[in-house]
Formats: sequence, C-alpha cells, structure tokens
Amino acid sequence: MRIVLVGPPGAGKGTQAAFLAKNLSIPHISTGDLFRANISQQTELGTLAKSYMDAGNLVPDEVTIAMAKDRMEQPDAENGFLLDGFPRNVSQAEALDELLETESMQLDAVLDLEVPEDEVVKRIAGRRICRNESAHVFHVTYKQPAKEGVCDVCGGELYQRDDDSEETVRTRLEVYHTQTEPIIDYYKAQGLVVTISALGKVEDVTTRAMEALKRGEDGK
Repeated sequence: MRIVLVGPPGAGKGTQAAFLAKNLSIPHISTGDLFRANISQQTELGTLAKSYMDAGNLVPDEVTIAMAKDRMEQPDAENGFLLDGFPRNVSQAEALDELLETESMQLDAVLDLEVPEDEVVKRIAGRRICRNESAHVFHVTYKQPAKEGVCDVCGGELYQRDDDSEETVRTRLEVYHTQTEPIIDYYKAQGLVVTISALGKVEDVTTRAMEALKRGEDGK
C-alpha cells in the first residue's frame, strides 16, 4: 500500500506511522528522517538543504520532493510506503501526484488522524522533559512523575520546552490549518481520504487505522 499520513501536531503521527509500517511491511518515510539522513550522509540534496537551513530559510519544495523521490525509489519501497510529514501543502501534493504518475504508481489511501484542538494543546503543553542527557519524557496528566518536577528515572529536573508552550502549540495548529489541512480536501476530491479518531490508547488507534485502511481497500 502507498499511504499518506496526515493530522495535526500532537495527533501521534510518528507513533502510528511506526506501528502501521510494521504491520503493513512497508517503510515509514518521514520528512525529518529524510533531511537528517541526507545531511548526515552529505548527499548533494542534503548539502543543498543544509545551505538553506543554515541561512535560516525554508527548504524549497523541489528539494524536499527530490529527497522523497529518491527514497521512494529504494528497493524496500517497491511494494509501498507510508509518507509522514510529506506532502505538507497542496503544491507538494500536486507534485507528488505528478511524480507517482511518472513512475506509474498511485496512492491507495490518505489516513487522516483526527484530534480535537483542545486535546492537541493538552497533549503537547502537558509534556515535561528531563534536563539530563537521558531526556526522559513525562506528562502532567498522562504520565505523572512520582514527585512533581523530578524525573523518576534519574532524579533530574523536569521542564517544559519553549516549543511545547500553549502559545507555541496554538501557533503550530494555525500553520497546520492554513498550510497542511487543505490537502485533505484535495485528496477527498480523489476519494482517497480515510478519517479516524486518534483518541484513546495507541494500540486502539492502530487497530482502528488498520480496519479503516482495509475497508478503504475493499471499497475500491
């Protein structure tokens, strides 16, 4: 299967992508991983991307698309892949369609993880990270430490990262609504979108997703 995974920040895309890719025996292709791999390996695309990042500029769509194309052409992606973090906007979605058409491929589904905005804020703004190198993660609601502000594992101080503040989270949500959410309507017009609730236990969401994807395949 060839799947695009979408959803707001805090929807658990990375976690679900890993489980779904394993269950479906396809590679999980994350934009973040693509950038890190290309930059660490000093590929031509990685060097180009780093030049934009070092200058404080956004990496152009064509560079991101070229990285995705190179990854999707690897042998392990022959029977499908799960894209996480790409496409991020309609222009990237259109470019992906053109790329797949050139390769005589097409998407099977776009899995939309749906989470209420207040829950997203609660999930992200409630995170607390250990300042020590271990960087263990806790949560004020879902994974409370035995002693407030202290890491259960090493005794380090727990803190809230600047990008986890409620103000920053709401800004990230606005960017998602403005830039990424429109791709859902774009793919709905192609009959590809499968929407599920991303609330509940991780394994329950995975089961829900697998069942929804199967129904989507059976309905084609």
